Amino acid sequence: MAASSETKGEGTLRKAFGGVLGFFILLLIGALAFSIRLFSVIKYESVIHEFDPYFNYRVTQFLTKNGIYDFWNWFDDRTWYPLGRVIGGTVYPGLTLTAGSIWWLLNNLNIPLSVETVCVFTAPIFSANASWATYLLTKEVKGTGAGLTAAALLAMVPSYISRSVAGSYDNEAVAIFALIFTFYLYTKTLNTGSLFYATLNALSYFYMVCSWGGYTFIINLIPMHVLLCIVTGRYSPRLYIAYAPLVVLGTLLASLVPVVGFNAVMTSEHFASFLVFIILHVVALVYYIKGILSPKMFKVAMTLVVTVGIAVCCAVLAILIALVASSPTKGWSGRSLSLLDPTYASKYIPIIASVSEHQPPTWPSYFMDINVLAFLVPAGIVACFLPVSDASLFMVLYITTSVYFSGVMVRLMLVLAPAACIMSGIALSEAFDVFTRSIKLQLPKLFESPGSGDIDSTQDEVVKVDNKAATDKSETAPKERPSKKNRKKEKEIVETTIKKPPKAKRLLVLPLEASAVAILLLIILGAFYVVHCVWAAAEAYSAPSIVLTSHSHDGLHVFDDFREAYAWLRHNTDVDDKVASWWDYGYQTTAMANRTVIVDNNTWNNTHIATVGTAMSSPEKPAWEIFNSLDVKYVLVVFGGLVGYPSDDINKFLWMVRIGGGVFPHIREPDYLRDGQYRIDAQATPTMLNCLMYKLSYYRFVETDGKGFDRVRRTEIGKKHFKLTHFEEVFTTHHWMVRIYKLKPPKNRIRGKLKKSKTNSKTNPSNSKRHSNLRKNPWQ
Repeated sequence: MAASSETKGEGTLRKAFGGVLGFFILLLIGALAFSIRLFSVIKYESVIHEFDPYFNYRVTQFLTKNGIYDFWNWFDDRTWYPLGRVIGGTVYPGLTLTAGSIWWLLNNLNIPLSVETVCVFTAPIFSANASWATYLLTKEVKGTGAGLTAAALLAMVPSYISRSVAGSYDNEAVAIFALIFTFYLYTKTLNTGSLFYATLNALSYFYMVCSWGGYTFIINLIPMHVLLCIVTGRYSPRLYIAYAPLVVLGTLLASLVPVVGFNAVMTSEHFASFLVFIILHVVALVYYIKGILSPKMFKVAMTLVVTVGIAVCCAVLAILIALVASSPTKGWSGRSLSLLDPTYASKYIPIIASVSEHQPPTWPSYFMDINVLAFLVPAGIVACFLPVSDASLFMVLYITTSVYFSGVMVRLMLVLAPAACIMSGIALSEAFDVFTRSIKLQLPKLFESPGSGDIDSTQDEVVKVDNKAATDKSETAPKERPSKKNRKKEKEIVETTIKKPPKAKRLLVLPLEASAVAILLLIILGAFYVVHCVWAAAEAYSAPSIVLTSHSHDGLHVFDDFREAYAWLRHNTDVDDKVASWWDYGYQTTAMANRTVIVDNNTWNNTHIATVGTAMSSPEKPAWEIFNSLDVKYVLVVFGGLVGYPSDDINKFLWMVRIGGGVFPHIREPDYLRDGQYRIDAQATPTMLNCLMYKLSYYRFVETDGKGFDRVRRTEIGKKHFKLTHFEEVFTTHHWMVRIYKLKPPKNRIRGKLKKSKTNSKTNPSNSKRHSNLRKNPWQ
């Protein structure tokens, strides 16, 4: 009795110590997740990265300055001129409201941080939250050890670091945390059947809807899991509680987000959840009737319920088909169709295919973004089936779908990263469990005399452990008196269970040397993963795109041309001037130069973008007429031929041609290709050499080295000496990366031409008849 109480006290103390140790480990993981993302601030400065974050930063500034009500009603006349944009109804507000709330809280606590500082550090803060959410989710699937391992892996995984470094103020900064936390609450409800967690799950889903358009992944993955559980005979009341409130409350809350609205019930991305909702209720009704009716009556009721259920499902399907039949995309968005059919965007929506992060990834990118986790994921999938549960089945479905979607779009590697970390954490935890158990059982025998008794005693110890486990299970079993038939069945089951565990346990006890070597290899593998993640965070993903650097034999070179160009626009142009550029630079121009742009990164109006693409693809005079009709005063182009910057407008030019040709048929891609090849040298086509983009990029370029050698295309340009007739250069940055041109005023040019023609007619009246005969064809 005393021995049992002493053992129980030791177990309680060990459990308490383990809880405290796990808590401190989680704190360290959070600190690691936050600090590893600060390389961009340490190496460069506290600055917003990329393109989209500048729009989010500008919106957050407006929110903190004008309040929530003005934010919802904000009509932005600085973008998409002359159309404008209703910001409150076209933006996912989760990120903005989160950062604005943090700024408001800090200022009320007398911590006077600027809005920019809060925006810069929002992503690292939520990366720590995502690591803790990963711990909770993995703990529900496979226990505390797997949870801590998965959290540590997610804190450092390069795929997530690429979108959550300090300064990466984009929707994914908070959306990945919301995604993982929603999955955690769903699995928690599956395991407990608690309506409280089901309600929290709906609220977490609502936050995800507010944060990112990727919420459709959740509302399709969870119905797939519910349907899989029903098909495999795993239905339970806990499954009903986990799913039904999510569909009802989640859909109602999602429809409150202005950018979503009635799309929550009117688009095909959400129809699967409603169909599974009906199927779940039919199955629940069948199980309920089965519990209260006799077998004979159940057959009759079963026939009735199934018939009515099939009829209701057919009616719902007919309604859904009628709703989406009128849509050319059958109710699917362009990005969703691109995921289901990877060739769809390249065929029908080039604006989606033109985005680099919408391209399919290469095999090396998997090793770059998840590294050794790619080799551990299969082991984690196997471990989820030993034994299988509703939560582990959900994780298998999650990793399967995320692998497919990441293979379609490189951007969705971000969705794969949490699943890969969870599976790898489960695999490492199970492996360490086996190896350490093997060492624990065999290590004390090393100090005894060698002999056959060692093996026998080890096996006896394993058998004792099995017998003890069997005794514990028998004590916790219900003590109801079974019938004679059931006693016979239980006897058979007990006999089989008594025979099987020793054999199964002996398979898990590996040789001592093999276990030690395996643990050493896993530690080396983990060290390699840590080194790779730190390198990726410090070198690959810390550099902001607004400030570029390069290393050469004479040291480090910094290219700050983008901010130099935006500063020039801000200080040397009028406030109402309109600036035309390709849509990539719209957000930065609006946020940093405070000037009105024609198109930006929202890409909601394909025709407007095609108009700009057509102007860039046209000769100088037609391009001038297009820009003049849009009230454009300045044109901005990005050129990397001098310093070797590959992401310039010349490399993007074919997408301008394709997008423009999709709306205006006179723009044809073959006219810009020579024998199917894109060239800018002497072999380039006349259409290419005379288009506006070529002229604005290479104007006076031959003056730099006397040859006009393009370091990106690695060739000399074809047309070196030419003059601009309708545009004039007003500013070129230090490294020629950004060039700004001004449209020449039409009045002076036309008046001069008219005066010249009148003078010629007065001095030589005999030539007027000849000029009338040689009048130019107005249709050419």
